[in-house]
Amino acid sequence: MSVDCGCFLMYYQKVKDKFLHFPLLHLRKEKTLNGMNCKTLSYFLLSLIVILSFGACVSKSISSKNNTEISSSNKEKPYLLLISLDGFRWDYVDRFKPKNLSKFIAGGVKAASLVPSFPSKTFPNHYTIATGMYPDHHLLLGNSFYNYETKKIYSMGNPAMVTDGRYYGGSPIWVQAGKAGLTTASFFFPGTEALIQNYRPNYFKQYDGSVKNETRVAQIVDWLKQPEEKRPQFISLYFSDMDDIGHRYGPNADSILNATLQKLDSTLGTLFTQIGSLSLPVNIVIVSDHGMSEVANEKQIPVELIEDDEKYLTINSGAILSLHPKDSTKTAEIISNLKKKEKHFKVYKTEETPEFEEVQTNKDWGTIQIVPEIGYYFSSQKSIASMNASTRKVSGVHGYDPTFKDMHGIFYASGPAFKKGFTLSSVKNIHIYPLMCKILGLEIPTNIDGRLQETEAVLKKK
Repeated sequence: MSVDCGCFLMYYQKVKDKFLHFPLLHLRKEKTLNGMNCKTLSYFLLSLIVILSFGACVSKSISSKNNTEISSSNKEKPYLLLISLDGFRWDYVDRFKPKNLSKFIAGGVKAASLVPSFPSKTFPNHYTIATGMYPDHHLLLGNSFYNYETKKIYSMGNPAMVTDGRYYGGSPIWVQAGKAGLTTASFFFPGTEALIQNYRPNYFKQYDGSVKNETRVAQIVDWLKQPEEKRPQFISLYFSDMDDIGHRYGPNADSILNATLQKLDSTLGTLFTQIGSLSLPVNIVIVSDHGMSEVANEKQIPVELIEDDEKYLTINSGAILSLHPKDSTKTAEIISNLKKKEKHFKVYKTEETPEFEEVQTNKDWGTIQIVPEIGYYFSSQKSIASMNASTRKVSGVHGYDPTFKDMHGIFYASGPAFKKGFTLSSVKNIHIYPLMCKILGLEIPTNIDGRLQETEAVLKKK
């Protein structure tokens, strides 16, 4: 039997320090208990506690074979870095062949594409990836939507709303990890700034798009260099480069897209190299929220053709308009009148909208949905005038039906939990959450829409 003297001395000091602050020891020395001086009694009790503590320490040493094994087992606890490349379309890697991402994929797994939820917008799909739930169930219906509880229009550009936990349902991965006692961190990800079920990541950043990618990477590495007791096991990271350039020039402007991607790829290469030098079992999952499609300026539909503030509230998400009648008894009449205007768009009752995979039950959608044809998009007259005044004749948009391949994003992963050189068929983004739970050893909630069996094949068999 081996005895860990370091354990003994450390435990002795801790017990001594705590015990000597116990209220009993602040009794005046001249007082006695059954003839025993309090100071004597104090040291007697202290010795007894230390002996018992030493016994526990020895017992711990016995249960583990040796100190080297203890240290090794600590290093083997899982780490997961979730990286979002906003607006990164499913075909960009094949088209532009970025060196570092290509190497990452070859050494790990990929899906043919990642299928978003409808509407294929940024906030709802990031949060779907984080929760394994469709927007109808996790509450974050769009980048903007009307909320009947708060009686306000949620907007991703409003800091007070972005940080308000009332708009976020489900148990996002950082919350699920926090419940299990894991330390978490986020350098940007929708939902991480809000207090959800009384949890936020232990370390998080308020969104600021001006923060350089290099700064983001340096912070991730610094978090992973923390002492084990402070080191986050789950980290999220966000880059908007491909979304920014895709919106401005469209997804077919190869020269500018390639230049942007190669620069981002260099940043990712630095991240991969630095994480690899840490000798930690870090699993990296790379996703995107949606793809991108091209729309010509002349195919922008003025939303003012639909709006009628006296009869209903209109929430414009470009690829879908959600209408909230002010008098519910007038819904049928409103639909009938709008159908007469149908040209490159369709008007539906919410529960009959074909783009939704399921019948929607969240009343925050409103009772009427208007969906443009693919290739058309709703914008304000002011925005359309600005587009027409520019030299660019097209722009990039998203939000359409997820069955439209342009809307598909990416799923790549590599690390000790994953197979190498494995390809999965196109997978829905609701299925990423249970996979992340599995990697981190977390309980998978029963109320989610995602299923582990849809992605589990990417994992190594134990």
